[in-house]
Amino acid sequence: MKNQKVWFVTGASKGLGLSLVKKLLQEGYHVAATSRNKDELSAAVGDYHHFLPLEVDLTSEESINKAVQQTTEAFGTLDVLVNNAGYGLLGSLEELSDEESRKNFDINVFGLLNVIRAVMPVMRENRNGHIFNISSIGGYFAGFPGWGIYCATKFAVAGLTEALAAEIRPFNVHATVVYPGYFRTEFLSGSIAVSSHTVDGYTEVRNSQELHKNEINGNQPGDPDKAADALIQLSLEENPVVHLFLGQDAFDLAKEKIRQIEKDMETAKDISVSTGFEVSGLRSAG
Repeated sequence: MKNQKVWFVTGASKGLGLSLVKKLLQEGYHVAATSRNKDELSAAVGDYHHFLPLEVDLTSEESINKAVQQTTEAFGTLDVLVNNAGYGLLGSLEELSDEESRKNFDINVFGLLNVIRAVMPVMRENRNGHIFNISSIGGYFAGFPGWGIYCATKFAVAGLTEALAAEIRPFNVHATVVYPGYFRTEFLSGSIAVSSHTVDGYTEVRNSQELHKNEINGNQPGDPDKAADALIQLSLEENPVVHLFLGQDAFDLAKEKIRQIEKDMETAKDISVSTGFEVSGLRSAG
């Protein structure tokens, strides 16, 4: 039965993660979910006998391995992983320090990899499973001033998920990279770090910061509950897609990116194909 699947969701105390966990529990799935604060997570989700809240530090492999072990001990197995935890970072590439940039990668990329490494032995042994890595439309279309490092982390998530999908397919385990657009969650108000250093002249970056804070926040077109429904629906597919764009805005931006790439390829085609060794003509014998 579908509701006997065991889900493991990171970053579940708010936003898309919280919507997904609530939806799963309401539909009878077994759910283990992580947060930096277990009490906050429990209060947000509520009391369910088939729910296991876990306090996890994504930068600690020991913490993650313990959480996966607790999950399999509580529910017997683990079928679906949703790597949802992450945060945004706003600032131009010149403004952001090495420390700020590396911290964003530590959570958004290396924390995600830590979880994959911990979960894969269970899925390989079962020869069954599905991994959802939550990227962002910013992991496919990065033309957002001030979001360069955040987008870079999400591009990394997309790239590693493509490779992961190919690597784990022989074990009957699937991987999907999810590119959400703007969804009406607390992300823009509570999950954004801002560069501690500013450089004069970056008008577009400052404008982007104000736009996201004062106009986009609270007016996002995406419904996180419907996003949760979409993930559950895809988890039931026998051959799920590797790339999932969530939201009309994400879909449209992806199409625009594809058009831009096709245009650039055609514009620079002569340069692109001019880089091979020249092959000398061969004379026929006789």
